[in-house]
Amino acid sequence: MLAKLFLGFAVVTLLETYLLYVIGAWMGPWWTLALIVASAALGAFLTKREGLKILRAWRDSLGAGELPEEGVLGGVLVLVGAVLLVTPGVLTDLTGVVLLVPPSRRFVAKHLGAYLEKRFSLGPPAVTRRVRVQHADGTTSERVETHFGGGFARSRDPNVIDTEGEVVELRRKSDGPGARAELE
Repeated sequence: MLAKLFLGFAVVTLLETYLLYVIGAWMGPWWTLALIVASAALGAFLTKREGLKILRAWRDSLGAGELPEEGVLGGVLVLVGAVLLVTPGVLTDLTGVVLLVPPSRRFVAKHLGAYLEKRFSLGPPAVTRRVRVQHADGTTSERVETHFGGGFARSRDPNVIDTEGEVVELRRKSDGPGARAELE
C-alpha cells in the first residue's frame, strides 16, 4: 500500500513538473508564475466561500434536528480541494476546482459515498489459515481457523502457535515415558 502511494506521488509530481515546463515554454516563465499564483488565490477564495457555506448549512441543519444535506464527505472534499488548489500544478489545480465547485463536488461526493458505503458495508475480509499441531505423544492434528478482520496473533517464531491454557503435566525428552517433573 505504501509503495503504491509513493509511486502515485512520484508519477503525479513528474507529470506536474512536465506540464509546468510545457506551459512555461509556451506562455513564458512570468505568465506561468502568474498562473500559479492566480490558482492559489482562486483556491483560497473558493475554499473560504465554500467552507463557510458548508459550515452554515451544517449549523442550520443540526439546529433544526436534521442531518446536513452534503454531510461530512462534502466538507472533506472542500478541504481536499483547497489543499490541491494551493499546491502548485496543473492537474492538482483542476482537481481542486472540481472539488470546490458545488455541482461537481456533489457529483463526486455521491459516487465516492456510494463506493465507500459498499466497501465498508462488506466488513473486513475474512482470513483463513490451516494450522497443524504436533502433540507431545507424537500425533498431529490439523484444523482450519477463520478470523474476520485478518487479526492473527503474530509470534516472532513462525512455528509457534500462541494459545491460552495451563500446564498440567511437564515432560522432558530426557525423562522416560513415565517420568514427570514438578512445577514450582
